Parts: sequence; C-alpha cells; structure tokens
Amino acid sequence: MASPRLTLGRVSIPGQVYAVTTIASARRPLFRAAVNARIVIDALRESDRRRCTSTLAWVVMPDHLHWLFLLRQGTLAGCMRGMKASAGKAINRHNGAAGPVWQAGYHDHAIRTEESLHAAARYIVHNPVRAGLCQHPADYPHAWCRWPCP
Repeated sequence: MASPRLTLGRVSIPGQVYAVTTIASARRPLFRAAVNARIVIDALRESDRRRCTSTLAWVVMPDHLHWLFLLRQGTLAGCMRGMKASAGKAINRHNGAAGPVWQAGYHDHAIRTEESLHAAARYIVHNPVRAGLCQHPADYPHAWCRWPCP
C-alpha cells in the first residue's frame, strides 16, 4: 500500500497540469527492455486517446516514469490507476509473468506557472542525461516533449 503521506493534500482538478513520478515494483529495471518501455509509452498514449490526459512530456527510465500532463477529465488517481493497470497487465502478458509491475502510489506535483511548466519538461527530458544513460536528451529513445528542450 502507498504511504498515506503521498495523498496528503492531493487535489484532482481537470485543466490542471501535473508532473508525476511512479516507480517500478522493488525498483526493478523492467523498462530497460525496450519492449517494456514501449508498452508504458503505449499506455500513456492510450490515456490521451481516452481523453483522461493530454501529455506534455514523459521519460521512461529503467526503473521509473516521469510524466507531465494536463488532466482533462476524471481524477488524478483514476488516470494513474488506469495507466498503471494497462501497462502492468501488458508487460506481464508479454513477459509471461504475474505480480506487481509498479510500486503502489506515485508522487505528484501540480504545476502552477508557465515557467514551472517548462522547467518541469526540461527536468523530465534531461533525466537520462543526469543518469548517465546518454549525452543529449535527443539520444534517449524513451523520452518525448511537446517543446524543444535544450
């Protein structure tokens, strides 16, 4: 079960932009496998197609996900639950596995200014550079941003 502190003060507001981080169960590097990373990316896109979210940036790291999106409808918890369930089931099906793919819960931060929005997007796409996985954000195959992020 997720820590109750993660939900303290959490508010879901359609039209609000959120930066969310969620971690693989036991911090296993499940998403190092390109097929698993693509499954997560497909789940993010499905959330957009269902009009739950409008994605602004994401990066799938070997053991976690950073996702920046506008909440379009429903609740933050409902959108996260749907994305994690969809990706988790597909990853388990593909790998012939069972059990949790994600840790319970997630960290979220509401973005309130345009400046913060672009800073969050830069932080997300530069995550693989900081982790030593690539030299430039454009070199990392499992990241995307709506804006150019130098």
